[in-house]
Amino acid sequence: MIVGHLLRRGLNRWIVLSLAVILAIGIAVPALNLLLPVTHPLHVPTYIVALFGKYLCYALLALSLDLVWGYVGILSLGHGAFFALGGYAMGMYLMRQIGPRGVYGDPVLPDFMVFLNWQELPWFWYGFDRFWFAALMVMVVPGLLAFIFGWFAFRSRVTGVYLSIITQAMTYALMLAFFRNNMGFGGNNGLTDFKDILGYSVQAGETRAALFFASAAALALGVLFVSALGASRYGKLMIAVRDAEARTRFIGYRPEYVKLFAFVAAAVMAGIAGALYVPQVGIINPGEFAPANSIEIVVWTAVGGRGTIIGPIIGAILVNAGKSWLTGFAPEFWLFALGGLFVAVTLFLPKGIVGTAIDGWDGLRRMRDGKRRERGEDAPLTGPQPEAAE
Repeated sequence: MIVGHLLRRGLNRWIVLSLAVILAIGIAVPALNLLLPVTHPLHVPTYIVALFGKYLCYALLALSLDLVWGYVGILSLGHGAFFALGGYAMGMYLMRQIGPRGVYGDPVLPDFMVFLNWQELPWFWYGFDRFWFAALMVMVVPGLLAFIFGWFAFRSRVTGVYLSIITQAMTYALMLAFFRNNMGFGGNNGLTDFKDILGYSVQAGETRAALFFASAAALALGVLFVSALGASRYGKLMIAVRDAEARTRFIGYRPEYVKLFAFVAAAVMAGIAGALYVPQVGIINPGEFAPANSIEIVVWTAVGGRGTIIGPIIGAILVNAGKSWLTGFAPEFWLFALGGLFVAVTLFLPKGIVGTAIDGWDGLRRMRDGKRRERGEDAPLTGPQPEAAE
């Protein structure tokens, strides 16, 4: 239904432009890294490829939060949990690929299990030696957690700040659990020392280029999905739940199911972002579950502009680029800068960068149309046009 609507109506020109830019970057950056010699002025260093690939994963993560916060009004302060679970699923696959090349040379058990005197592989590690199974778990595990959590929370009609608090409690509980050595996920150190992915070295320049392109392609697909969903009738229903949940319920809809669908879809997107993130940074540990990380995602989305699709992407890239610069220049001031940025955006740009730009553009267009009417010229309608009958 959503894809059919997209094909009939077409894409917004800004979405088309954004998709073109994302895919162009996904092709250009690896090409400049692999095809040009190191001495060439346009050569992109390998560390920049990995850094920008991380930014693209963060952009997809922010877009997934935008789906639930911008379109359904669910402010999740535990969204980083789904990102971390997707990362752990991919990390487990990468650990199984090490085999006898680990420090202890065990062909089955990862090094941390040998060090902790585990005698056999836990049952939940079975299957992660196959990529297709790990890729499936990247989506199933975060989606299942979101479904169980959302089923009870939304059916109980938990909303507002109370829902935000329990999402934060969820990710904090997971962080404490994953810190335990007896959980079987590496404890405080997490999963690291990866060797191969699909038989290729994760350190090879070609592999990093492929992962960068995969991250750009995943982000483009995420933009396409959220855009199509938002433009569909179901997207209008999501916005109705956000703006007037009681009225939506009174006319016969079940808002809890609408919220549940969006929450699960966003969790799956976040899990994919986490899976692409791990092989590019080379580690996943319980720190990814930290509530502060989830709050940062909220800041990215707010800075860019929630509900705008492109805004969260811009916010994630800008804030993380600023973080990379500031933590190298004055690391002790980063958290103060992040907090000040969020306060400044809330006070002066409540709709974020993109939302404010859209309002400014609409204001200029209305002013232009008003002047045309004063001169007696016909002016195009600036409001939303009625859709043609299907």
